Amino acid sequence: MRSIIGCDAHKQFSVFVAIDNTGKTSSPVRVGHDREEYIRFLRTLPPGSEIAVEATGHWYWMVDEMESAGHRPHLANPTEAKKRMGKTNKTDALDAKGLAILLHNGTLPESWIPPGDLRDQRELLRTRMALRDLRSSLKHRIHAAIDRYGLHAIGISDLFGVRGRVYIDRVVDQLPSHPRPG
Repeated sequence: MRSIIGCDAHKQFSVFVAIDNTGKTSSPVRVGHDREEYIRFLRTLPPGSEIAVEATGHWYWMVDEMESAGHRPHLANPTEAKKRMGKTNKTDALDAKGLAILLHNGTLPESWIPPGDLRDQRELLRTRMALRDLRSSLKHRIHAAIDRYGLHAIGISDLFGVRGRVYIDRVVDQLPSHPRPG
């Protein structure tokens, strides 16, 4: 018999609701996101349970633990799942129940779950791109501050090369140290 469970995940805890073949749902169970507590709870579920969980900012480790416990996670698109549930009253238990019902009916708006190694590679690349963007933003702010006070670097094409850094060290004392009274 197929065991279907909905999981409404938050940052600190998750709420689980199971549904049987007749459509009857269990009482909601709230599980803290202490990793050991989470693993213990997953071990109490029937082997091979199918668990619908929303794609949130922290689903990676939860899916990893579900797979390690021998369950089959299904990643739901949260926006589309909410539309399909059609609920105006929103509680954790209703969301978990709604996810379980959608999975039970075969209407869960599911997203592909990449393998763990690929998720890690993607996250590393995303982090690198975010840091690159932050670096560029800081460089633009420094250029703008120097331009704002007419301290243009004549003959220096790269303010962040060796000559540019020497120039910045010289002109930094010419920038105001505090805002002008307004």
